[in-house]
Amino acid sequence: MNQVLVVDDEIAMRVALEANFRRQGWKVTTASGTSEALERFRQFPCPLVVTDMRMPDGDGLRVMQGVRALAPETAVIFLTAFANVPEAVNAMRQGACDYLIKPISFEQLKEAAARIMGSGINKIPMADYGDFIGSSTVTQRLIDRARQVARTDADILMEAESGTGKELLARLVHRCSPRSQRPFVAVNCAGFPDTLLESELFGHMRGAFTGAMASKAGKFELAHTGTLLLDEIGEMPLTLQPKLLRVLQEREIDRLGDTRPLHIDVRVIATTNRPLAAMVAEGKFRADLFFRLNVIPLTLPPLRERRDDIPDLVNHFVRKYAPASRSNVVRFSPELLERLRAYEWPGNVRELENFVRRALVLIPGPVVGLELLPDAGFQNVDSAAGEIEPGLTLRELERTLLEKTLDATGGNRTRAAGMLGVSLRTVRNKIREFGLPPRRAL
Repeated sequence: MNQVLVVDDEIAMRVALEANFRRQGWKVTTASGTSEALERFRQFPCPLVVTDMRMPDGDGLRVMQGVRALAPETAVIFLTAFANVPEAVNAMRQGACDYLIKPISFEQLKEAAARIMGSGINKIPMADYGDFIGSSTVTQRLIDRARQVARTDADILMEAESGTGKELLARLVHRCSPRSQRPFVAVNCAGFPDTLLESELFGHMRGAFTGAMASKAGKFELAHTGTLLLDEIGEMPLTLQPKLLRVLQEREIDRLGDTRPLHIDVRVIATTNRPLAAMVAEGKFRADLFFRLNVIPLTLPPLRERRDDIPDLVNHFVRKYAPASRSNVVRFSPELLERLRAYEWPGNVRELENFVRRALVLIPGPVVGLELLPDAGFQNVDSAAGEIEPGLTLRELERTLLEKTLDATGGNRTRAAGMLGVSLRTVRNKIREFGLPPRRAL
């Protein structure tokens, strides 16, 4: 059902507009002035606002600015009894979708509303989600949550399993934020030796240490006025965590070898595939840093909890990886899609992506069916998972699945990573974490 907020200080106009919208099947909220309009919108947000331009406690521009601060995608139509051209130009420049002169017929307003809502002007198109794909209720709720928190400057902590798309969601938050035109900088905290991570984050001056032949800006400095993604924050060494905590609190960095602090304006998004609260309890992560990062928590559900997204993701990866001559004709059979929906996907979206890439190589025809499964390695993981005893903890399940997958690949870590849909580094770390025998990389 379409929803609209009608704002007008004239009661007759307000009642007439409400009655006409309701007759057309709209859900209507009304307000008699600017302040009431913003309060009503907070209580009942909607995709369209129709507002008078001049009211005793403010003007329509204030209404538009207020609702856009709460929901940037909201469409606004202005109504006015004064045919003021500069005022109309200013309103349109500030983002009004239409500007109608009273007296108006409801047919005129209805046509404007239909045009605006039908054009999708008040919605962020799917392309703006980047590669974060999914039409399930769970995913749409997550996207709405991400867009809501994007309007704040608060730091965000994302906890999720590997392969769920944490960086994609972080980029979506950045794209929907007031910082969208500023830098987005990502750094993998697990991708650098402990001795180099400090320099990578905070930068260094020439001569700060052996081999520092020139000064270098760190990731915080490069992300100034934008967003910094600290990926896999749980891998950050304990010795470096106090310095990160100070940066988050003071918004100043100390480059190695520099005597002056440097002010930075950065929104930080930290991600982890490990439960930081448990790491705090084990003494592996600082409690004060955890609480400082966890201002706004975002949790990405694993793919097994949003199976309705699988057809959308399959189509997306087909378009992404199929040759141009095939991308519009390749389709997965209903039987195969049903099989994919029933699978547990321990490697999450990354595993599904790798599966689709293999399918496009192994099946040259336009229809990908069940015959793909044995050749794609899908049954190996599926059957291994089916042998797991019920009643195990998640940690025990993870270890068992990793062991069985490594056994199925003859100890080949690279193939096991591909079958599980995780990185080689993750497999290597899990082998060490679970105390499994060393395996070969290739």
